[in-house]
Amino acid sequence: MEVLDALILGIIQGLTEFLPVSSSGHLELGKAILGDNSIPEESLLFTVVMHFATALSTIVVFRKDIWEILRGLLQFKWNEETQFSLKIIISMIPAAIVGVLFEEQLEQLFGSSVLLVGFMLIITALLLWLADKAKNTGKPVSYSNALVIGLAQAIALLPGISRSGSTISTSVLLGNDKTKAARFSFLMVVPLILGKIAKDLLDGELTHTGNSTGLIVGFIAAFVSGLFACTWMIALVKKSKLSYFAIYCLIVGVIAIVVSYS
Repeated sequence: MEVLDALILGIIQGLTEFLPVSSSGHLELGKAILGDNSIPEESLLFTVVMHFATALSTIVVFRKDIWEILRGLLQFKWNEETQFSLKIIISMIPAAIVGVLFEEQLEQLFGSSVLLVGFMLIITALLLWLADKAKNTGKPVSYSNALVIGLAQAIALLPGISRSGSTISTSVLLGNDKTKAARFSFLMVVPLILGKIAKDLLDGELTHTGNSTGLIVGFIAAFVSGLFACTWMIALVKKSKLSYFAIYCLIVGVIAIVVSYS
């Protein structure tokens, strides 16, 4: 992969991982536009590296929250931090099950259909529009909410369904506070990404025979843009500005569908 292409795709990943417009969908569209002809293993490695970069940016932005959670867990008491951690674990279960049982089927969807990405982006637009109309509350995420949000995250494994968009929208539609919904959405994905990377490393699936410079450039671009996007997104959710992203996803989705038929 060329360095310039890696830079562009890294920025796309960093911005779209947190902004509710589907990072996986935009990566696939970006690869199609840039004419990415890398073999599946190389493409998968690049995608995993980009996700690791955004996971790292999440850890940096929420470092104080993560430290408080870890410190609370080390007290070995049934405190707020322990309860929050249990909710995170519950939210991970649906995506973990789908990822393990349908891993090959999901990988085949990536790079296979711009049409699919287009339709999924339209679904993301609908979710964002509905969530933007919901009233803000002070309600925290409950255990049952965590499971439903986890189901939304599992569906977001499809390219074109925004993970942050679907999880935040689902949480808000369940009546949860918008800021707390965004915080939960961003923190719940970190263990999944790190677990997926560890699994791929142990399975020996992440092979690399191409340009290491491209991977490094893409990683840095995704990390830096992810820091910006994560901070910005929290403010946008709080101010109920999701409708703008709904319009964007609708437009890009329609364009992708039109292009796929042309």
